[in-house]
Amino acid sequence: MPSAVISESQAMDAPKHGLPVTIITGFLGSGKTTLLNHILTNQQGVKTAVLVNEFGEIGIDNELVVSTEDNMVELSNGCICCTINNDLIDAVYQVLEREERLDYLVVETTGLADPLPVAMTFLGTELKDLTRLDSIITVVDAANYSLDLFNSQAALSQITYGDVILLNKTDLVDEATAKDLERKINDIKEGARIIRTNRSQVPLPLILSVGLFESDKYFDQTTDKHDHHHHHNHDHDHDHDHSTCGHDHHDHSHCDHDHDHDHHHHHHSHHLENDGFISISFQSDQPFAIRKFQYFLDNQLPTNVFRAKGIMWFDESPQRHIFHLCGKRFTIDDDEWKGEKKNQLVLIGQNLDQETLLQQLENCLCIPSTSRGKGFGK
Repeated sequence: MPSAVISESQAMDAPKHGLPVTIITGFLGSGKTTLLNHILTNQQGVKTAVLVNEFGEIGIDNELVVSTEDNMVELSNGCICCTINNDLIDAVYQVLEREERLDYLVVETTGLADPLPVAMTFLGTELKDLTRLDSIITVVDAANYSLDLFNSQAALSQITYGDVILLNKTDLVDEATAKDLERKINDIKEGARIIRTNRSQVPLPLILSVGLFESDKYFDQTTDKHDHHHHHNHDHDHDHDHSTCGHDHHDHSHCDHDHDHDHHHHHHSHHLENDGFISISFQSDQPFAIRKFQYFLDNQLPTNVFRAKGIMWFDESPQRHIFHLCGKRFTIDDDEWKGEKKNQLVLIGQNLDQETLLQQLENCLCIPSTSRGKGFGK
């Protein structure tokens, strides 16, 4: 995939661009509105705008409401809820033009909608330079799921294009039914990232990327303290199995690898509830080989990793790369190094095999020939 070329003035304006966007889709009654309320009321220090078709359906907690305009409600935690009157693009511009900076945009589709046209609004219009499509989240009702749904092209599309699928209301079905539903979803979308939920309660770092990578939260004090999530206007968007940075991912690199080098592993559960959800942090002062990392993404990344984010250093590139992943959709944004080069990566998921994942990431490292055999200490 060709690298994006940006002008110096665009780079200077980077903080004004690239508002990350999550599209929430799912059939009527699946739990989308409950999820939107969960997002609006549980963000800590993150200002989110939610675009919906009808205010009345969302039932915002009145204690949170600061002000109400014709088509916008402002909440005390800095989040806003805005209706989509006729044109989605107009509603997005109304949000983007606000004086107070927003961190995140969530768009709800109608229950009968195919999410692809909504996604293309952000990928294929003038909004592509102002926003970054972060993820498509599909909510599925486990209690009212039926194969009849999948005679609908819209329902098929909701599963097919969903980066993460919330199998909601699993408390209303038995384990055998839940497993059967997961199998049916996997028949439609092989390797689907499925999270079981009750009442749409899901740890937000599993579906939204803002706040996922903060150096003081996930790494020790030696990490780069620069801002990590405002340079999205020149990202390369790779959907599913496209190759990283345009390199052929079938060639898995011939770089020599040395196990003796400085790397740090941490695992944290900040802002994650129980149910086996954890975050795993990987750091190294050595670069990754692009093809090895591509092989990890394509062939080793397990389906119970839902999100990943990090600062990437590739042996083949002088640039600092900001990496986001949701499901198997990932973006890599180019940036300039402002300090020592290093790799910092966070994976978030459920019931993760930490040792295997850390070893696989370590195997992605490429040690320069001048460093071989010097026995770097850990």
